[in-house]
Amino acid sequence: MKPTDTSDPDYFHQVVDCQWACPAHTPVPAYIRLIAQGRFSDAYLLNRDSNVFPGILGRVCDRPCEPACRRTRVDGEPVAICRLKRVAADHRDDITDRLPAKPEQTNGKRIALIGAGPASFTVANDLAPLGYECTIFEKLPEAGGLMRANIPAFRLPEKVLNEELQYILDMGVELKLNSPVSSMKALLDDGWDAVFVGTGAPKGKDLHLPGREEADANIHIGIDWLESVAFDHIDSIGKNVLIIGVGNTAMDCCRTSLRLGAESVKVMARKPRNFFKASEWELEDAEEENIEIVVNHSPKAFVTENGKLVGMTFELMEYDVDEKGEITGQRVTGEETLPCDDVILAIGQENAFPWIEKDAGIEFGKWDVPVVDEETFESSRKGVFFGGDSAFGPKNIIWAVEHGHQAAISIHRHCQGLGLRDRAPREVELQSAKMGMFEWRYSNAYTDAERREMEHVALVDRFQRLNIEVELGFTAEQIAVEVQRCLNCDVQTVFETALCEECDACIDVCPVECLSITPDADSEADLRASLSQPDAPDGQSLYVSNPLPLTGRVMIKDENVCLHCGLCAERCPTSAWDMKEGVIKIPHADDQVETVA
Repeated sequence: MKPTDTSDPDYFHQVVDCQWACPAHTPVPAYIRLIAQGRFSDAYLLNRDSNVFPGILGRVCDRPCEPACRRTRVDGEPVAICRLKRVAADHRDDITDRLPAKPEQTNGKRIALIGAGPASFTVANDLAPLGYECTIFEKLPEAGGLMRANIPAFRLPEKVLNEELQYILDMGVELKLNSPVSSMKALLDDGWDAVFVGTGAPKGKDLHLPGREEADANIHIGIDWLESVAFDHIDSIGKNVLIIGVGNTAMDCCRTSLRLGAESVKVMARKPRNFFKASEWELEDAEEENIEIVVNHSPKAFVTENGKLVGMTFELMEYDVDEKGEITGQRVTGEETLPCDDVILAIGQENAFPWIEKDAGIEFGKWDVPVVDEETFESSRKGVFFGGDSAFGPKNIIWAVEHGHQAAISIHRHCQGLGLRDRAPREVELQSAKMGMFEWRYSNAYTDAERREMEHVALVDRFQRLNIEVELGFTAEQIAVEVQRCLNCDVQTVFETALCEECDACIDVCPVECLSITPDADSEADLRASLSQPDAPDGQSLYVSNPLPLTGRVMIKDENVCLHCGLCAERCPTSAWDMKEGVIKIPHADDQVETVA
Protein backbone atom coordinates (compact mmCIF):
# COMPACT_ATOMS: atom_id res chain seq x y z
CA MET A 1 0.00 0.00 0.00
CA LYS A 2 0.97 3.60 -0.40
CA PRO A 3 2.63 4.85 2.82
CA THR A 4 0.56 7.21 4.96
CA ASP A 5 1.26 10.84 4.18
CA THR A 6 1.88 12.33 7.62
CA SER A 7 2.86 15.66 6.06
CA ASP A 8 -0.84 16.24 5.40
CA PRO A 9 -2.10 18.28 8.40
CA ASP A 10 -5.39 16.42 8.27
CA TYR A 11 -3.67 13.12 9.13
CA PHE A 12 -2.74 14.16 12.68
CA HIS A 13 -5.91 16.24 12.97
CA GLN A 14 -8.16 13.28 12.22
CA VAL A 15 -6.43 11.21 14.90
CA VAL A 16 -7.86 13.67 17.45
CA ASP A 17 -11.37 12.40 16.86
CA CYS A 18 -13.14 14.92 19.08
CA GLN A 19 -11.42 17.94 17.56
CA TRP A 20 -11.94 16.58 14.06
CA ALA A 21 -15.66 16.08 14.70
CA CYS A 22 -16.19 19.54 16.19
CA PRO A 23 -17.28 21.95 13.44
CA ALA A 24 -15.17 24.69 15.04
CA HIS A 25 -12.29 22.24 15.75
CA THR A 26 -11.89 23.11 19.42
CA PRO A 27 -8.67 21.59 20.82
CA VAL A 28 -10.43 19.37 23.34
CA PRO A 29 -7.56 17.32 24.85
CA ALA A 30 -5.41 20.45 25.25
CA TYR A 31 -8.00 22.36 27.25
CA ILE A 32 -8.87 19.29 29.30
CA ARG A 33 -5.19 19.04 30.32
CA LEU A 34 -5.33 22.68 31.45
CA ILE A 35 -8.43 21.91 33.51
CA ALA A 36 -6.57 18.97 35.06
CA GLN A 37 -3.87 21.42 36.14
CA GLY A 38 -6.46 23.78 37.63
CA ARG A 39 -5.75 26.39 34.94
CA PHE A 40 -9.42 27.11 34.31
CA SER A 41 -8.93 30.58 32.80
CA ASP A 42 -6.30 29.27 30.39
CA ALA A 43 -8.60 26.38 29.44
CA TYR A 44 -11.48 28.80 28.84
CA LEU A 45 -9.39 31.07 26.63
CA LEU A 46 -7.90 28.19 24.64
CA ASN A 47 -11.40 26.90 24.00
CA ARG A 48 -12.61 30.38 23.14
CA ASP A 49 -10.06 30.75 20.34
CA SER A 50 -12.27 28.49 18.23
CA ASN A 51 -15.52 28.32 20.17
CA VAL A 52 -16.33 31.88 21.20
CA PHE A 53 -19.06 30.75 23.64
CA PRO A 54 -17.52 28.15 26.02
CA GLY A 55 -19.93 28.91 28.87
CA ILE A 56 -22.98 28.75 26.62
CA LEU A 57 -21.92 25.68 24.69
CA GLY A 58 -20.71 24.01 27.89
CA ARG A 59 -24.42 23.81 28.64
CA VAL A 60 -26.31 23.50 25.37
CA CYS A 61 -23.92 22.22 22.70
CA ASP A 62 -25.15 19.36 20.51
CA ARG A 63 -21.81 17.69 21.30
CA PRO A 64 -20.73 16.23 17.95
CA CYS A 65 -17.36 15.64 19.66
CA GLU A 66 -18.65 13.06 22.12
CA PRO A 67 -19.87 10.29 19.78
CA ALA A 68 -16.48 10.56 18.05
CA CYS A 69 -14.48 10.31 21.30
CA ARG A 70 -11.92 7.46 21.25
CA ARG A 71 -13.29 6.38 24.66
CA THR A 72 -16.43 5.12 22.90
CA ARG A 73 -14.24 2.56 21.10
CA VAL A 74 -12.38 1.65 24.28
CA ASP A 75 -15.14 1.25 26.85
CA GLY A 76 -18.30 2.64 25.29
CA GLU A 77 -18.67 5.89 27.21
CA PRO A 78 -17.13 9.11 25.81
CA VAL A 79 -15.39 11.66 27.95
CA ALA A 80 -17.93 14.21 29.24
CA ILE A 81 -16.37 16.87 27.01
CA CYS A 82 -19.29 19.27 27.13
CA ARG A 83 -19.43 19.10 30.93
CA LEU A 84 -15.70 19.84 31.19
CA LYS A 85 -16.08 22.80 28.86
CA ARG A 86 -18.58 24.20 31.36
CA VAL A 87 -16.12 23.51 34.19
CA ALA A 88 -13.56 25.84 32.60
CA ALA A 89 -16.22 28.52 32.12
CA ASP A 90 -17.70 28.25 35.62
CA HIS A 91 -14.34 28.35 37.40
CA ARG A 92 -12.50 30.94 35.32
CA ASP A 93 -11.26 34.17 36.79
CA ASP A 94 -11.90 37.59 35.28
CA ILE A 95 -10.42 37.20 31.79
CA THR A 96 -11.55 40.50 30.30
CA ASP A 97 -8.03 41.94 30.13
CA ARG A 98 -6.87 38.86 28.18
CA LEU A 99 -9.45 39.18 25.40
CA PRO A 100 -8.79 40.91 22.08
CA ALA A 101 -9.36 44.65 22.42
CA LYS A 102 -10.72 47.34 20.16
CA PRO A 103 -7.78 48.99 18.36
CA GLU A 104 -7.16 52.68 18.91
CA GLN A 105 -7.89 53.36 15.27
CA THR A 106 -10.30 51.56 12.99
CA ASN A 107 -9.48 50.70 9.40
CA GLY A 108 -12.52 52.62 8.17
CA LYS A 109 -14.31 49.53 6.85
CA ARG A 110 -17.97 49.27 7.94
CA ILE A 111 -19.60 45.85 8.30
CA ALA A 112 -23.36 45.39 8.77
CA LEU A 113 -24.42 42.20 10.56
CA ILE A 114 -28.10 41.28 10.41
CA GLY A 115 -29.36 39.29 13.41
CA ALA A 116 -27.73 39.19 16.85
CA GLY A 117 -27.24 35.45 17.05
CA PRO A 118 -24.13 33.26 17.38
CA ALA A 119 -23.03 33.59 13.73
CA SER A 120 -23.10 37.41 13.66
CA PHE A 121 -21.43 37.67 17.07
CA THR A 122 -18.64 35.35 15.89
CA VAL A 123 -18.04 37.48 12.80
CA ALA A 124 -17.88 40.58 15.01
CA ASN A 125 -15.57 38.76 17.46
CA ASP A 126 -13.10 38.06 14.65
CA LEU A 127 -13.28 41.36 12.79
CA ALA A 128 -13.64 44.08 15.44
CA PRO A 129 -10.14 43.54 16.92
CA LEU A 130 -8.74 43.90 13.39
CA GLY A 131 -10.14 47.42 13.19
CA TYR A 132 -13.45 46.84 11.43
CA GLU A 133 -16.46 48.91 12.48
CA CYS A 134 -19.08 46.21 13.10
CA THR A 135 -22.76 47.06 13.62
CA ILE A 136 -25.27 44.35 14.55
CA PHE A 137 -28.95 44.94 13.73
CA GLU A 138 -31.44 42.98 15.85
CA LYS A 139 -35.23 43.08 15.63
CA LEU A 140 -35.74 41.85 19.21
CA PRO A 141 -35.20 43.93 22.36
CA GLU A 142 -32.25 41.77 23.46
CA ALA A 143 -29.33 40.05 21.75
CA GLY A 144 -28.55 36.36 21.48
CA GLY A 145 -30.84 35.10 18.74
CA LEU A 146 -32.02 31.56 19.29
CA MET A 147 -29.71 31.27 22.31
CA ARG A 148 -32.00 33.68 24.14
CA ALA A 149 -35.33 33.27 22.37
CA ASN A 150 -35.48 29.49 21.94
CA ILE A 151 -33.33 27.98 24.70
CA PRO A 152 -35.05 28.19 28.08
CA ALA A 153 -33.25 29.86 30.96
CA PHE A 154 -33.44 26.64 33.01
CA ARG A 155 -30.87 25.25 30.53
CA LEU A 156 -28.98 28.44 29.69
CA PRO A 157 -28.98 31.11 32.43
CA GLU A 158 -29.29 34.69 31.24
CA LYS A 159 -26.15 35.66 33.17
CA VAL A 160 -24.00 33.20 31.23
CA LEU A 161 -25.43 34.37 27.92
CA ASN A 162 -25.02 38.06 28.70
CA GLU A 163 -21.42 37.69 29.88
CA GLU A 164 -20.19 36.06 26.70
CA LEU A 165 -22.08 38.41 24.41
CA GLN A 166 -20.72 41.40 26.34
CA TYR A 167 -17.13 40.21 25.83
CA ILE A 168 -17.68 40.78 22.10
CA LEU A 169 -19.59 44.02 22.44
CA ASP A 170 -16.69 45.34 24.55
CA MET A 171 -14.46 44.96 21.48
CA GLY A 172 -16.17 48.05 20.09
CA VAL A 173 -19.09 46.34 18.37
CA GLU A 174 -22.23 48.45 18.01
CA LEU A 175 -25.52 46.68 18.80
CA LYS A 176 -28.78 48.17 17.55
CA LEU A 177 -31.71 46.46 19.28
CA ASN A 178 -35.34 46.81 18.19
CA SER A 179 -33.91 47.53 14.75
CA PRO A 180 -35.32 45.11 12.17
CA VAL A 181 -33.90 45.43 8.67
CA SER A 182 -36.87 45.70 6.33
CA SER A 183 -35.04 46.16 3.02
CA MET A 184 -31.77 44.66 1.82
CA LYS A 185 -31.64 47.17 -1.02
CA ALA A 186 -31.98 50.08 1.36
CA LEU A 187 -29.26 48.60 3.56
CA LEU A 188 -26.91 48.18 0.62
CA ASP A 189 -27.57 51.78 -0.41
CA ASP A 190 -26.06 52.84 2.93
CA GLY A 191 -22.61 52.00 1.59
CA TRP A 192 -21.51 49.19 3.91
CA ASP A 193 -18.24 47.57 2.85
CA ALA A 194 -19.77 44.15 3.51
CA VAL A 195 -23.03 42.70 4.79
CA PHE A 196 -23.38 39.50 6.81
CA VAL A 197 -26.77 37.83 7.25
CA GLY A 198 -27.02 35.70 10.39
CA THR A 199 -30.75 35.73 10.95
CA GLY A 200 -31.15 32.00 11.55
CA ALA A 201 -34.12 29.95 10.40
CA PRO A 202 -36.83 31.97 12.09
CA LYS A 203 -39.98 30.43 10.62
CA GLY A 204 -41.49 27.45 12.43
CA LYS A 205 -43.38 24.93 10.33
CA ASP A 206 -47.16 24.72 10.64
CA LEU A 207 -49.41 21.66 10.43
CA HIS A 208 -52.39 22.16 8.18
CA LEU A 209 -54.86 19.49 9.29
CA PRO A 210 -58.63 19.53 9.67
CA GLY A 211 -59.66 21.79 12.58
CA ARG A 212 -56.47 23.89 12.36
CA GLU A 213 -58.17 27.24 11.81
CA GLU A 214 -60.98 26.70 14.32
CA ALA A 215 -58.51 25.67 17.04
CA ASP A 216 -56.01 28.39 16.21
CA ALA A 217 -56.10 30.09 19.63
CA ASN A 218 -54.66 26.99 21.31
CA ILE A 219 -52.21 25.84 18.64
CA HIS A 220 -48.74 27.31 18.93
CA ILE A 221 -45.66 27.27 16.70
CA GLY A 222 -42.85 25.98 18.94
CA ILE A 223 -40.08 28.52 18.31
CA ASP A 224 -42.53 31.44 18.36
CA TRP A 225 -44.04 30.16 21.59
CA LEU A 226 -40.63 29.76 23.25
CA GLU A 227 -39.71 33.29 22.17
CA SER A 228 -42.93 34.63 23.70
CA VAL A 229 -42.14 32.85 26.96
CA ALA A 230 -38.56 34.17 26.94
CA PHE A 231 -39.78 37.75 26.57
CA ASP A 232 -42.59 37.37 29.13
CA HIS A 233 -45.43 37.60 26.64
CA ILE A 234 -46.75 34.19 27.73
CA ASP A 235 -46.79 32.98 31.34
CA SER A 236 -49.33 30.15 31.36
CA ILE A 237 -50.65 27.20 29.35
CA GLY A 238 -53.45 24.65 29.63
CA LYS A 239 -53.43 21.66 31.94
CA ASN A 240 -53.14 19.06 29.18
CA VAL A 241 -50.56 19.78 26.48
CA LEU A 242 -49.50 17.82 23.42
CA ILE A 243 -46.16 18.53 21.76
CA ILE A 244 -45.99 17.50 18.11
CA GLY A 245 -42.45 16.63 17.05
CA VAL A 246 -39.52 15.04 18.79
CA GLY A 247 -36.50 17.26 18.18
CA ASN A 248 -34.63 19.39 20.69
CA THR A 249 -37.13 22.24 20.28
CA ALA A 250 -39.88 19.82 21.27
CA MET A 251 -37.94 18.94 24.42
CA ASP A 252 -37.64 22.63 25.34
CA CYS A 253 -41.36 23.11 24.69
CA CYS A 254 -42.48 20.20 26.86
CA ARG A 255 -40.26 21.11 29.80
CA THR A 256 -41.27 24.77 29.56
CA SER A 257 -44.94 23.75 29.54
CA LEU A 258 -44.49 22.01 32.90
CA ARG A 259 -43.00 25.17 34.35
CA LEU A 260 -45.96 27.24 33.13
CA GLY A 261 -48.47 25.07 34.92
CA ALA A 262 -49.25 22.12 32.67
CA GLU A 263 -50.14 18.97 34.60
CA SER A 264 -49.93 16.47 31.76
CA VAL A 265 -47.52 16.86 28.83
CA LYS A 266 -47.14 14.29 26.08
CA VAL A 267 -44.61 14.41 23.26
CA MET A 268 -46.14 12.80 20.18
CA ALA A 269 -43.75 11.03 17.81
CA ARG A 270 -44.74 9.68 14.41
CA LYS A 271 -41.91 7.12 14.37
CA PRO A 272 -40.08 4.83 16.86
CA ARG A 273 -37.46 6.24 19.23
CA ASN A 274 -34.42 5.39 17.13
CA PHE A 275 -35.70 7.85 14.52
CA PHE A 276 -35.97 10.77 16.97
CA LYS A 277 -34.02 13.93 16.15
CA ALA A 278 -33.61 15.07 19.75
CA SER A 279 -30.30 14.44 21.49
CA GLU A 280 -30.47 11.43 23.81
CA TRP A 281 -29.58 13.52 26.86
CA GLU A 282 -32.39 15.96 26.03
CA LEU A 283 -34.83 13.06 25.91
CA GLU A 284 -33.54 11.73 29.22
CA ASP A 285 -33.87 15.13 30.90
CA ALA A 286 -37.47 15.43 29.69
CA GLU A 287 -38.37 11.94 30.84
CA GLU A 288 -36.78 12.63 34.21
CA GLU A 289 -39.42 15.36 34.56
CA ASN A 290 -42.16 12.80 33.85
CA ILE A 291 -42.78 13.86 30.28
CA GLU A 292 -44.47 10.99 28.42
CA ILE A 293 -43.12 10.31 24.93
CA VAL A 294 -45.69 8.51 22.76
CA VAL A 295 -44.37 6.80 19.61
CA ASN A 296 -45.98 5.70 16.35
CA HIS A 297 -48.74 8.32 16.45
CA SER A 298 -49.19 10.33 13.25
CA PRO A 299 -51.26 13.56 13.58
CA LYS A 300 -54.55 13.38 11.68
CA ALA A 301 -56.85 16.17 12.90
CA PHE A 302 -57.44 18.78 15.58
CA VAL A 303 -60.66 18.13 17.49
CA THR A 304 -62.78 21.12 18.52
CA GLU A 305 -66.00 21.70 20.42
CA ASN A 306 -67.81 25.02 20.23
CA GLY A 307 -64.84 26.54 18.46
CA LYS A 308 -62.30 25.46 21.07
CA LEU A 309 -59.58 22.82 20.92
CA VAL A 310 -60.43 19.80 23.05
CA GLY A 311 -58.24 17.07 21.58
CA MET A 312 -56.25 15.68 18.71
CA THR A 313 -56.70 12.57 16.62
CA PHE A 314 -53.75 10.41 15.60
CA GLU A 315 -53.34 7.48 13.26
CA LEU A 316 -51.61 4.53 14.91
CA MET A 317 -48.62 3.47 12.84
CA GLU A 318 -46.59 0.31 12.33
CA TYR A 319 -43.29 0.19 10.46
CA ASP A 320 -41.14 -2.42 8.76
CA VAL A 321 -37.44 -1.84 9.46
CA ASP A 322 -34.60 -3.59 7.62
CA GLU A 323 -31.25 -4.77 8.98
CA LYS A 324 -29.75 -1.33 8.36
CA GLY A 325 -32.40 0.23 10.57
CA GLU A 326 -34.16 1.92 7.66
CA ILE A 327 -37.93 1.96 7.27
CA THR A 328 -39.04 -0.14 4.32
CA GLY A 329 -42.77 -0.06 4.87
CA GLN A 330 -45.49 1.50 6.99
CA ARG A 331 -49.16 0.99 7.65
CA VAL A 332 -52.00 2.52 9.64
CA THR A 333 -53.42 0.11 12.20
CA GLY A 334 -55.96 2.26 13.98
CA GLU A 335 -56.82 5.63 15.37
CA GLU A 336 -56.75 7.35 18.76
CA THR A 337 -57.97 10.71 20.04
CA LEU A 338 -56.19 12.28 22.99
CA PRO A 339 -57.75 15.16 24.97
CA CYS A 340 -55.73 18.38 25.24
CA ASP A 341 -56.04 22.08 25.98
CA ASP A 342 -53.06 23.24 23.91
CA VAL A 343 -50.93 21.85 21.11
CA ILE A 344 -47.38 23.03 20.41
CA LEU A 345 -45.96 22.33 16.97
CA ALA A 346 -42.23 21.61 16.97
CA ILE A 347 -41.86 19.92 13.60
CA GLY A 348 -39.07 21.95 12.08
CA GLN A 349 -37.92 25.38 11.01
CA GLU A 350 -37.14 27.07 7.74
CA ASN A 351 -35.61 30.24 6.39
CA ALA A 352 -37.62 33.37 5.75
CA PHE A 353 -36.30 36.41 3.96
CA PRO A 354 -39.31 38.66 3.25
CA TRP A 355 -37.00 41.67 3.61
CA ILE A 356 -34.70 40.70 0.74
CA GLU A 357 -36.12 42.04 -2.51
CA LYS A 358 -36.21 39.79 -5.56
CA ASP A 359 -34.10 42.30 -7.50
CA ALA A 360 -31.46 42.75 -4.77
CA GLY A 361 -29.01 40.62 -6.73
CA ILE A 362 -29.20 37.68 -4.30
CA GLU A 363 -30.15 34.40 -5.91
CA PHE A 364 -32.39 31.95 -4.03
CA GLY A 365 -32.52 28.21 -4.60
CA LYS A 366 -35.09 25.45 -4.63
CA TRP A 367 -36.30 25.80 -1.03
CA ASP A 368 -36.14 29.60 -0.97
CA VAL A 369 -32.74 29.45 0.70
CA PRO A 370 -30.01 31.76 -0.60
CA VAL A 371 -27.42 30.34 -2.97
CA VAL A 372 -24.30 30.49 -0.78
CA ASP A 373 -20.78 29.33 -1.61
CA GLU A 374 -19.94 26.57 0.89
CA GLU A 375 -16.31 27.67 1.19
CA THR A 376 -16.55 31.46 1.21
CA PHE A 377 -20.15 31.92 2.46
CA GLU A 378 -20.59 34.65 -0.12
CA SER A 379 -23.96 34.94 -1.84
CA SER A 380 -24.48 35.61 -5.53
CA ARG A 381 -24.12 39.32 -4.72
CA LYS A 382 -20.51 40.31 -4.14
CA GLY A 383 -19.92 41.53 -0.60
CA VAL A 384 -23.06 39.94 0.89
CA PHE A 385 -22.37 36.89 3.04
CA PHE A 386 -24.59 34.43 4.92
CA GLY A 387 -23.87 32.13 7.85
CA GLY A 388 -25.50 29.99 10.53
CA ASP A 389 -28.97 28.59 9.90
CA SER A 390 -29.70 31.36 7.40
CA ALA A 391 -27.09 29.94 5.04
CA PHE A 392 -27.87 26.23 4.78
CA GLY A 393 -30.86 25.63 7.05
CA PRO A 394 -31.15 24.56 10.71
CA LYS A 395 -28.04 23.07 12.32
CA ASN A 396 -26.81 24.12 15.75
CA ILE A 397 -24.84 26.80 17.61
CA ILE A 398 -21.37 25.38 17.12
CA TRP A 399 -21.96 25.19 13.37
CA ALA A 400 -23.08 28.85 13.43
CA VAL A 401 -19.82 29.71 15.20
CA GLU A 402 -17.75 27.97 12.55
CA HIS A 403 -19.75 29.65 9.78
CA GLY A 404 -19.00 32.96 11.47
CA HIS A 405 -15.27 32.25 11.53
CA GLN A 406 -15.22 31.34 7.84
CA ALA A 407 -17.41 34.28 6.80
CA ALA A 408 -15.15 36.63 8.78
CA ILE A 409 -12.15 35.38 6.78
CA SER A 410 -14.01 36.07 3.55
CA ILE A 411 -15.20 39.51 4.65
CA HIS A 412 -11.68 40.43 5.70
CA ARG A 413 -10.22 39.32 2.38
CA HIS A 414 -13.06 40.98 0.45
CA CYS A 415 -12.44 44.29 2.21
CA GLN A 416 -8.71 44.05 1.52
CA GLY A 417 -9.27 43.34 -2.16
CA LEU A 418 -7.93 39.79 -1.95
CA GLY A 419 -9.24 36.58 -3.43
CA LEU A 420 -11.70 34.86 -1.12
CA ARG A 421 -10.41 31.37 -1.82
CA ASP A 422 -6.71 32.03 -1.24
CA ARG A 423 -7.09 31.39 2.47
CA ALA A 424 -4.35 30.58 4.95
CA PRO A 425 -4.00 26.76 5.13
CA ARG A 426 -4.32 24.51 8.17
CA GLU A 427 -1.05 23.56 9.78
CA VAL A 428 0.18 21.10 12.40
CA GLU A 429 3.00 21.89 14.78
CA LEU A 430 4.50 18.85 16.51
CA GLN A 431 6.10 19.43 19.91
CA SER A 432 8.01 16.72 21.76
CA ALA A 433 5.96 15.22 24.59
CA LYS A 434 7.75 11.95 25.28
CA MET A 435 7.54 10.72 28.83
CA GLY A 436 10.55 11.16 31.04
CA MET A 437 11.73 14.68 30.30
CA PHE A 438 8.23 15.79 29.29
CA GLU A 439 6.20 13.57 31.64
CA TRP A 440 4.75 16.64 33.30
CA ARG A 441 2.92 17.59 30.10
CA TYR A 442 0.26 14.92 30.26
CA SER A 443 -0.87 11.89 32.21
CA ASN A 444 -0.64 8.73 30.12
CA ALA A 445 -2.10 6.38 32.74
CA TYR A 446 -5.25 4.62 31.59
CA THR A 447 -8.18 4.68 34.00
CA ASP A 448 -11.27 2.51 33.63
CA ALA A 449 -13.38 4.92 35.67
CA GLU A 450 -16.93 5.33 34.43
CA ARG A 451 -18.13 8.61 32.95
CA ARG A 452 -19.27 11.02 35.65
CA GLU A 453 -22.95 11.97 35.56
CA MET A 454 -24.13 15.54 36.04
CA GLU A 455 -26.25 16.12 39.14
CA HIS A 456 -29.56 17.94 38.77
CA VAL A 457 -31.66 20.18 40.98
CA ALA A 458 -34.28 18.13 42.83
CA LEU A 459 -37.52 17.74 40.93
CA VAL A 460 -39.50 19.34 43.73
CA ASP A 461 -37.41 22.51 43.43
CA ARG A 462 -36.87 22.99 39.71
CA PHE A 463 -40.42 24.10 38.81
CA GLN A 464 -40.61 27.00 41.23
CA ARG A 465 -39.33 29.47 38.65
CA LEU A 466 -38.62 29.34 34.94
CA ASN A 467 -34.98 30.29 35.35
CA ILE A 468 -33.75 27.77 37.91
CA GLU A 469 -30.84 26.05 36.16
CA VAL A 470 -31.42 22.32 36.30
CA GLU A 471 -27.84 21.12 35.85
CA LEU A 472 -25.59 21.81 38.84
CA GLY A 473 -22.17 21.43 37.23
CA PHE A 474 -19.43 19.00 38.16
CA THR A 475 -18.11 18.63 41.68
CA ALA A 476 -14.36 18.65 42.39
CA GLU A 477 -14.38 14.83 42.53
CA GLN A 478 -16.19 14.59 39.21
CA ILE A 479 -13.74 16.99 37.57
CA ALA A 480 -10.74 15.06 38.89
CA VAL A 481 -12.04 11.72 37.59
CA GLU A 482 -13.35 12.93 34.25
CA VAL A 483 -10.20 14.75 33.14
CA GLN A 484 -8.24 11.53 33.67
CA ARG A 485 -10.57 9.68 31.32
CA CYS A 486 -9.28 11.77 28.38
CA LEU A 487 -6.81 9.73 26.32
CA ASN A 488 -4.83 12.78 25.11
CA CYS A 489 -5.28 11.88 21.48
CA ASP A 490 -3.45 15.03 20.43
CA VAL A 491 -0.25 13.58 21.88
CA GLN A 492 0.60 11.69 18.74
CA THR A 493 2.66 8.61 18.06
CA VAL A 494 5.18 9.62 15.41
CA PHE A 495 7.20 6.96 13.59
CA GLU A 496 10.60 7.44 11.92
CA THR A 497 11.06 4.53 9.51
CA ALA A 498 14.80 4.88 9.03
CA LEU A 499 15.46 4.40 12.76
CA CYS A 500 13.53 1.13 13.15
CA GLU A 501 15.59 -2.02 13.85
CA GLU A 502 12.50 -4.31 13.78
CA CYS A 503 13.22 -5.57 17.30
CA ASP A 504 9.48 -5.84 18.06
CA ALA A 505 9.94 -4.16 21.46
CA CYS A 506 7.10 -1.72 20.70
CA ILE A 507 4.81 -4.56 19.66
CA ASP A 508 5.60 -6.54 22.81
CA VAL A 509 4.83 -3.64 25.15
CA CYS A 510 1.68 -2.30 23.45
CA PRO A 511 -1.26 -2.99 25.83
CA VAL A 512 -3.89 -3.01 23.06
CA GLU A 513 -1.95 -4.75 20.29
CA CYS A 514 -2.40 -1.90 17.83
CA LEU A 515 1.09 -2.30 16.28
CA SER A 516 2.23 -4.90 13.74
CA ILE A 517 5.20 -5.41 11.44
CA THR A 518 4.01 -7.27 8.39
CA PRO A 519 4.70 -7.75 4.69
CA ASP A 520 3.07 -5.04 2.63
CA ALA A 521 -0.18 -5.76 0.82
CA ASP A 522 -2.20 -4.30 -2.01
CA SER A 523 -5.17 -3.23 0.07
CA GLU A 524 -6.03 -2.09 3.59
CA ALA A 525 -8.36 -5.07 3.92
CA ASP A 526 -5.45 -7.45 3.30
CA LEU A 527 -3.29 -5.61 5.81
CA ARG A 528 -6.03 -5.69 8.43
CA ALA A 529 -6.29 -9.44 8.06
CA SER A 530 -2.68 -9.74 9.24
CA LEU A 531 -3.12 -7.61 12.38
CA SER A 532 -3.18 -8.86 15.95
CA GLN A 533 -6.66 -7.34 16.26
CA PRO A 534 -8.18 -7.74 12.80
CA ASP A 535 -11.69 -7.11 14.14
CA ALA A 536 -11.02 -3.76 15.81
CA PRO A 537 -13.81 -1.24 15.30
CA ASP A 538 -13.56 0.94 12.23
CA GLY A 539 -13.18 4.67 12.33
CA GLN A 540 -9.83 5.61 10.89
CA SER A 541 -7.50 4.30 8.23
CA LEU A 542 -4.44 2.28 9.19
CA TYR A 543 -1.09 4.02 9.52
CA VAL A 544 1.28 2.39 7.01
CA SER A 545 5.00 3.20 7.17
CA ASN A 546 7.51 3.30 4.36
CA PRO A 547 9.32 -0.06 3.83
CA LEU A 548 11.47 -0.82 6.87
CA PRO A 549 15.24 -0.70 6.19
CA LEU A 550 16.11 -4.31 7.16
CA THR A 551 13.38 -6.46 5.63
CA GLY A 552 11.23 -4.18 3.53
CA ARG A 553 8.18 -5.04 5.62
CA VAL A 554 5.97 -2.19 6.91
CA MET A 555 5.00 -0.94 10.37
CA ILE A 556 1.23 -0.88 10.78
CA LYS A 557 -0.62 1.04 13.46
CA ASP A 558 -4.35 0.71 13.99
CA GLU A 559 -5.34 4.11 15.31
CA ASN A 560 -8.80 2.82 16.16
CA VAL A 561 -7.55 1.06 19.28
CA CYS A 562 -4.43 3.06 20.24
CA LEU A 563 -4.57 4.52 23.78
CA HIS A 564 -1.76 7.05 23.15
CA CYS A 565 -0.08 5.72 26.28
CA GLY A 566 3.41 6.27 24.86
CA LEU A 567 4.81 2.92 25.98
CA CYS A 568 6.01 2.17 22.44
CA ALA A 569 8.09 5.34 22.46
CA GLU A 570 9.44 4.56 25.94
CA ARG A 571 10.46 1.03 25.01
CA CYS A 572 11.90 1.78 21.55
CA PRO A 573 15.74 1.58 21.83
CA THR A 574 16.33 3.65 18.70
CA SER A 575 13.63 6.32 19.18
CA ALA A 576 11.92 5.27 15.99
CA TRP A 577 8.70 5.92 17.91
CA ASP A 578 8.28 9.31 19.54
CA MET A 579 5.39 11.05 21.28
CA LYS A 580 4.67 14.56 20.05
CA GLU A 581 1.86 16.93 20.89
CA GLY A 582 0.17 17.94 17.66
CA VAL A 583 -1.03 21.53 17.78
CA ILE A 584 -3.59 21.88 14.99
CA LYS A 585 -3.62 25.45 13.73
CA ILE A 586 -7.01 26.38 12.29
CA PRO A 587 -6.73 29.79 10.56
CA HIS A 588 -9.15 32.56 11.43
CA ALA A 589 -9.44 36.11 10.13
CA ASP A 590 -6.47 37.37 12.15
CA ASP A 591 -4.29 34.67 10.59
CA GLN A 592 -4.94 36.20 7.17
CA VAL A 593 -3.24 39.47 8.12
CA GLU A 594 0.17 38.45 6.85
CA THR A 595 -1.28 37.82 3.43
CA VAL A 596 -2.66 41.34 3.10
CA ALA A 597 -0.77 43.32 0.50
